Parts: sequence; C-alpha cells; structure tokens
Amino acid sequence: MADAAGRLTALAEQVLGAPLPVRLRAWDRSESGPPGTPVLVIRRRRALRRLLWKPGELGLARAWVAGDLDIDGDLYEALDLLSGSLWERGEGSATRTSGLAALLTALRDAGTRGAGIELIKIAGPWLPPSPPPEEAPRPRGGPLHTLRRDKAAISHHYDVGNTFYERVLGPSMVYSCAYWAGPGSTLEEAQHAKLDLVCRKLALEPGQRLLDVGCGWGSMVLHAAREYGVSAVGITLSEEQAAYARKRVAEAGLADRVEIRVQDYRETFDGPFDAISSIGMAEHVGSARYAEYAAELYGLLKPGGRLLNHQIARRPLRDEGAYEVDEFIDRYVFPDGELAPVGRTVGQLERAGFEVRDVEALREHYALTLRRWVANLEAHWDEAVRLSSPGRARVWRLYMAASALSFERNRIGVNQVLAVRTPESGASGLSLRTREWRG
Repeated sequence: MADAAGRLTALAEQVLGAPLPVRLRAWDRSESGPPGTPVLVIRRRRALRRLLWKPGELGLARAWVAGDLDIDGDLYEALDLLSGSLWERGEGSATRTSGLAALLTALRDAGTRGAGIELIKIAGPWLPPSPPPEEAPRPRGGPLHTLRRDKAAISHHYDVGNTFYERVLGPSMVYSCAYWAGPGSTLEEAQHAKLDLVCRKLALEPGQRLLDVGCGWGSMVLHAAREYGVSAVGITLSEEQAAYARKRVAEAGLADRVEIRVQDYRETFDGPFDAISSIGMAEHVGSARYAEYAAELYGLLKPGGRLLNHQIARRPLRDEGAYEVDEFIDRYVFPDGELAPVGRTVGQLERAGFEVRDVEALREHYALTLRRWVANLEAHWDEAVRLSSPGRARVWRLYMAASALSFERNRIGVNQVLAVRTPESGASGLSLRTREWRG
C-alpha cells in the first residue's frame, strides 16, 4: 500500500478538523506530518481495526498495549500534543461513544462518510482483534464495590509481582504521591518526607494505635512504628502486598507492634484507634460506597482521633451526572476506580460526623513523583517486561506518563484532608496554630 502515512494523516485531519500535531509513520515505512515532532508509529494495520471497532480512547489504548501503536521520541511531548486532539474533545464528545455505534454515526454524516470508508479500505474489512490479555475482564452485572468485586479489582492492579513494583517505586515501596522539598530531592527522600508529614499531621505518639487502610507494602506502618513508637495495623486486599509487608515487618524486628492483615475496611471491627491513615486508597471506594467508607472510619476512631485521607481528585463538572470513568484506566489500571472532586470528599466526611480541619493540595508533588517512577521503569525496562509482560509494562508507562501530564496541567489533583472525630466537648486536640506539623 503506497504512502499509508500520507493517506492516514489526511483522513485524521479531515475528521479532527485540524492539522495532526505529530508526525505519523506507518507499517510501510511511509511518513507524513510536521517534522521535528514526536512520531506516532502505526506498526500494524491491526491498530486501525481496533480504532474502527472501538473509536476513541479504548481503541487507542488496546493498540498501544498490544504494541500496534508506539511513540518514537519524547513520550510526554507526544501525549501533550495529542491530548487536545484525541482525548479532550469536551464533555459528552464522540470519543466516549461505543465503537460500532460511533462508526455508524460517522458514516451517516456526509462530511465523514468518505473518510470512514477510506479508513475501512486501509484497515481491511476484518473482524476486530481480541483485546490484549492485560485488559481486565468485565464483570457481568451485579453491584459495584462488593467485597468480592473490590478484592478482584485490587488483585488486578497490585498482584502484578512485588519485584516489578520494586523496580518502579524504588526502595521506599511507597505507591502514592511523595512530598518534595524541590526537584533536586531524591525519590527516597521525598517519600520519607511524605510518610513523616502524615505522622505529624496525625500527631502520633508512643503507645497509640494506628490503622492504615490500604497499607500497600507496609511502608507507612513501618515508619510510624519505628519513628513514632505506635502499634499499627495495616490492612490490604492484596495477598502479594501482605506477604511482602509481613516480611519487611519481621526483618525490621517490629512484629510485636505491627500487624498486616488481608482485610477490607468493612470487616475491621477491633477499634477504636487513635489515628487512621488512608493514603491512595479512597479512589477505589466508589461514589456509591463513599458515605459508608466515611462512616466506617468514623466509627473506628476514638473521640478526638484523627483521620488523614490522602486522595486523588478530579475537576468538578458542570453536570456531575455526565461523569464517566476513564476507559483506559478502568480496563487496564484501576478497575471500578472513581475520582471525585475534593469538595465532595470533604462533604462526605463532614456528613459522617468528622470535623475537617485542614486540606493541603499536593498536585505538583504527584507530577514529580510520577516522572521519577516512569524514569525507574524505563531504566529497568527489559527486567520489567520479563517480570510481567510487554503489554503490562506498556500499560504502566502510558498510565504514569499521562497521569504526570494530567497533574501538571491541573486536570486532576491530589489532596491530604485532615479530619477529627471531635468529641461533644468540642475539644479537637489541635493547637491554635493548626499547621504545627510544619515544624
């Protein structure tokens, strides 16, 4: 097929109504588009069939994960250039429409009918390829966020292999936003600073009981027990995380003060605790269960106890009913995960009975963190592929790079919300200068 790149560039610009912002290279080695920009590489015509049957983000994601699409050049620059054309076409845009329905709609429009027919000719009139094996299977019916379904979703994301995560996260094994003094800090320094910030906000003291909800590989409970003398319980739904965390606890000689459980927060009944940390876990809870989540944590705290809720937030929509979960994230990264605006989170915590005392935005900190994780993954690429799969490594590279840009461009944020189960006396236990943890 002569000059596939030129034909595809013309088609793309016809559909988008604007010049293609990156250069395009096709399977026949033809190239087209602006020189000096990153190159979108279409390695196989199969990528086009994925897009024909699933136009928009999910089709692109499947092509990327399968290796049918690639980027030659700076990945961040390419994603930034492409985002306005392919992923951010407004609320309720055609990119959200299901595959065959979107194709049929486009073919009914005289302005795009010819482009669609031409794309079919280039792609070939075959059935759609099967999704890559890294795609999470879709549960058939049933409510979201049951105990069983949440456990399966967590397993898809976290049970990739602890060694894989070691290569990405580094020695700290902290899978949440670090707290940076500046870009010159190391990732380990910034993660230590984040764990310590959480401990100071919770005002931890020797002899207190801490519950860490979604404890990951145990870094928070280890830090709190070692540096602040607390007794800590960490809960996770991931068997692999729990095994790794227990090994770390034993090696640190803290088994008498730190317990790791495979347990849902809805099945934790041995309160009260003096403090609760929930770091990067609440995104998994879902809007339907968030009131229950807030009420459960409130009930697990003693009067005067503090909650530190560290959670990614999205920007609010004019019509909140139009919110749809990101298809790539839902199918390949966090099945059933949902983001909410920070205002809604604060409101839910207050309705559960908490007094919200502080909200700190760490958006830029997460962008720096993600860029370091991407660099770690790329530095250990061959090993990461061997430890998981080529598709899984590609999922993580795309997810983390795109997320870094989203934080940098203020499309999403992350916030630490400090809340207190203030007793009837009104004594919150906080000083008059609330942010004493600044030191």
